[in-house]
Amino acid sequence: MIDEIHEECGIFAVAGHPRAAELCYYGLYALQHRGQESAGIAYGTGGKLKTKKGMGLVSDVLSGEDVKHMAGDVAVGHVRYSTAGESRIENAQPITVNMWRGQCSLAHNGNLVNATELRESLEREGSIFHATSDSEVVAHLLARSKEANIVAAFKEVLEKLEGAYALALVTPEGVLAAKDARGFRPLCVGELDGAYIFSSETCGLDAVGAKFLREMDAGEMAFARIERDAEGKITSCALEYSRALPPKPQTLCVFEFIYFARPDSDIYGQNVHAARKALGRRLAQKGSVEADLVTGVPDSSLSAAAGYAEEAGIPYETGLVKNRYIGRTFIAPEQSLRELGVKLKLNPLKSLVEGKRVVLVDDSIVRGTTCRYIVGLLRSAGAKEVHVRISSPPYRFPCYYGIDTSSKGELAASSQSVEEIREAIGADSLVFLDMSDLKEVLGKGISGFCYSCFDGNYPVVSRTHPAKGGGEA
Repeated sequence: MIDEIHEECGIFAVAGHPRAAELCYYGLYALQHRGQESAGIAYGTGGKLKTKKGMGLVSDVLSGEDVKHMAGDVAVGHVRYSTAGESRIENAQPITVNMWRGQCSLAHNGNLVNATELRESLEREGSIFHATSDSEVVAHLLARSKEANIVAAFKEVLEKLEGAYALALVTPEGVLAAKDARGFRPLCVGELDGAYIFSSETCGLDAVGAKFLREMDAGEMAFARIERDAEGKITSCALEYSRALPPKPQTLCVFEFIYFARPDSDIYGQNVHAARKALGRRLAQKGSVEADLVTGVPDSSLSAAAGYAEEAGIPYETGLVKNRYIGRTFIAPEQSLRELGVKLKLNPLKSLVEGKRVVLVDDSIVRGTTCRYIVGLLRSAGAKEVHVRISSPPYRFPCYYGIDTSSKGELAASSQSVEEIREAIGADSLVFLDMSDLKEVLGKGISGFCYSCFDGNYPVVSRTHPAKGGGEA
């Protein structure tokens, strides 16, 4: 998939390292695939923070020369796509706030289903909002907490939030991190030179040479507590884990494995590339098609395409060339920009596909516009046949937990049969992976996923996000 849906954000935080901002900078580069609308870093020492953020890629907002002058031993960084709130600088993160406890800076990945209710309540109590994102709600709740201890205040705020979140908070005493009670979004912990690092994905840890410690559990809170001497120098940095919320069945977003996460990342010990390759293999087992080559849509579908080709015994080829100097176009906020992005981003290798029967593997079809365009690209390059294979089930229901597909009407599979979608995209054949296959392949190493975009069974609902199926208010 190249422009169909939008992921939410990536977060990276460092506690207790003299080059905290620099590490954060490189960590954000590794997480750039998770959001390309804005980027930022808050950094400093002992509750005295500075923030640099702006619209665009990490390279647009920050430079290696910038971060060399960003002094401090704590930092938190963020790359964003707007799943809740408009695409504007006021919504860029981290969000730095001045509180009576000292300066704190927050980064959030996910989406709160009760953000509207919380915001209305805060505004009635006098809070003034400067942005439209749900993340600012968290900052206001934290600022209004009467708990003197920042850890207790953070826990109090977590108890009020519903929906999906992975949070990192720089405080005067160190860095706090937490995941929601169901663990919708990934967040891992690493160690480097006695400092602790929190990252949305393990590829962020790899980028800075940090040792992976573990994935945080659902409903868990971690505190990298820094002790200082009278001169403000670090004497110790210790990591403390605690349960912030009562345990609930885990519902990790299944799209982390299907599309969002980088192939070289591991989530709960399961490698993303290996998982996608296994999905491709299972897809090939559903039935063969006479074809000359298999190709995948760069980049998220390449692993599944390789698995499909190996299982089917059909040669794998790079049938589509990607312009790597254009961002991940699905993150463009408007459909017209997404379509232009696809045209600029992909070009077929005519010498490979001309006169050939092509199997095109993609990770999903959401709106269908991109797949139709790619099928057309291959046909215009002379492909004799184009058979589309999707390594996930039909995407029928909107997501309220951090993916920008909040309108059911824009989802192709919500109103069309597989045959109707095939006709709409212009493919010679179309096959989706079954839910049972998806669950069997991915469920071997991880306890639970959220499949609501496929089956409409939402684990958490609210009055502003009514949902079909199960769930809790």
